[in-house]
Amino acid sequence: MIDRVRILDLWRRWPVTVRDLPLALAFAVASVIPALHSNGTQLGDLPDQPFDATAVVVIALESLPLAVRRRWPAACLALVSLGFAVDQFLGFHTVAGTALPIALLSTSVHLGRHRRAAVVLSTVAYALLAVALDRRGSGEGLAGFVSFYLVLAIAWGMGAWLRLSRAAEAESRRHIAEATRTAERTRIARELHDVVTHHVTAMVVQAEAARYLTAAPERLDQTLAAVSDTGRRAITDLRHLLDLLNPDHDAEPATAAGLRGQGALGPAVIGELRDLVEQTRRAGQPVEFVEEGSPQQTAGSAEVATYRVVQEALTNALKYAHGSRTAVRVHHAPQEIIVEVSTDGREPVTSSPGGSGRGLAGLRERVGVLGGEFSAGRRAGGGFVVRARIPAGGAS
Repeated sequence: MIDRVRILDLWRRWPVTVRDLPLALAFAVASVIPALHSNGTQLGDLPDQPFDATAVVVIALESLPLAVRRRWPAACLALVSLGFAVDQFLGFHTVAGTALPIALLSTSVHLGRHRRAAVVLSTVAYALLAVALDRRGSGEGLAGFVSFYLVLAIAWGMGAWLRLSRAAEAESRRHIAEATRTAERTRIARELHDVVTHHVTAMVVQAEAARYLTAAPERLDQTLAAVSDTGRRAITDLRHLLDLLNPDHDAEPATAAGLRGQGALGPAVIGELRDLVEQTRRAGQPVEFVEEGSPQQTAGSAEVATYRVVQEALTNALKYAHGSRTAVRVHHAPQEIIVEVSTDGREPVTSSPGGSGRGLAGLRERVGVLGGEFSAGRRAGGGFVVRARIPAGGAS
């Protein structure tokens, strides 16, 4: 069976002149067939003339320029118009005369500049041809010449419509591509924020705590070991994220970072949540973790969003309420996951004086895309609470 898609693809790889050549040759061959002599376009109502060497030259002038109708449209129109004028003035009336509307349409579509000048020149040339035919004894009359001019104008108008349609389609594709790039940049920035901020915050907090542990070598050693471990996790997550951005990356992720980045199954991400909580505890934040219900095996993006909500909330707790008790509650319902992270404190802090504000805004967007609800704000009695309801399973 012939692969038509492959054939079309091979055909499109040929130069545009080669692809337009068959149409030009078709007009030329049709014009020299004896049965079609004097059966072409007839303007001016002049008597037919027998074919001779001049007729062959006229046919070539009318038809062969169609091979460059897209590459050099102005030159194509000029040559075809000249051949058409000679054809009608001498009375050959060849089939190749039909190439004039095609040349007009192609010029209207593909001419990049000076389209208005092309219209004016073509109109003037047609008027001169009409006058010359009338003086040679044409019986066409004004109505006949105007009617044929309208046919040519329709061909030009069709080309203009095609050109505008293609331009609008190209503009639409450009807007879609730009929106896609913007969305991808936003997604990458959000992922980098989620991956980097938590690890770096934990390292900063641990490093600051180490300054006050010089009198306790054992605790100092534990703190520095925690800093090193957090740094290694950050490097692992960053490497995995960069691998995903690599267009040649096609391997299935096998690391914990890969599970978080690719939409892992429920139990795997829950295991990562426990590691995240433990890492936060080592940074000096008392965290209580409570899991209710059983995670679904097909939660997918909902579990990743759950991980990111907890990660961002714990990062903020480390930044703005270090040492305050923090409670993480994850409830698995049949059709949704409910996440609540609350932090004690007298003065709730919702953003850093120098922060970018991307964290909570990114979470709200991530949860919203899945059709869920997200809130973050002051808790009654003091402190700060982050809540999220994320559709899971078939709902997500």
